[in-house]
Amino acid sequence: MLDAPYHDDDTVAAGHLMLQHQRQVLYYLRLIEHEMPKLVAYRKPFIPPPDAPLVVRSFDYGGEEHPATAKRAIVAAVNSLPLMDKDAIHRIKVLAGPRWTPHPPADGGISGLEEWKDGYIKIACEDFPQPAMNLKWASDTVDRLVAHANNPKLDLKNVPVDLRHVYAKARKAKKGEHRRSRALSRPSILDFPLEWIPERKRKYALS
Repeated sequence: MLDAPYHDDDTVAAGHLMLQHQRQVLYYLRLIEHEMPKLVAYRKPFIPPPDAPLVVRSFDYGGEEHPATAKRAIVAAVNSLPLMDKDAIHRIKVLAGPRWTPHPPADGGISGLEEWKDGYIKIACEDFPQPAMNLKWASDTVDRLVAHANNPKLDLKNVPVDLRHVYAKARKAKKGEHRRSRALSRPSILDFPLEWIPERKRKYALS
């Protein structure tokens, strides 16, 4: 006989599965008790990474194939780029052309509460079949812009920053920003007198 007779001296199959689970739990509990303290010798202090000057945006259609899934877009604040002086900031605005905007792009992944300062640069690429290739091209383009902007031999002081694309977008949106240069100086809570703001919200206005 292949099966030995059952004499009430063993447990059923479900009991063996439960015992196997308990043995596995005890194995990991022993590792936690005896082996984990040894990892203290490899402890290193945490040093937070520096703020990333670039925001990378990818595109996905829920796993479905689409030509735009290979596209990559990079948004960078001008003040976060390694520019030498104010002349370099002006040069990069001129060189970027319509890719520079004084306000953060709506689809750039940047909070609308961020200070505008010297604006933002957005560069996107979808010419290559692989996402990494498009991201590499966009990143290299940002590096080239910074290198040319830091070149003091490139004299662009007398060249004004082209804002036609900014006003054209404001006129197309029809939200009133094209009137009296509001596209560059949008009113915010900081423009209101402090006594008009409720006390419970003043700390947010001053922060």
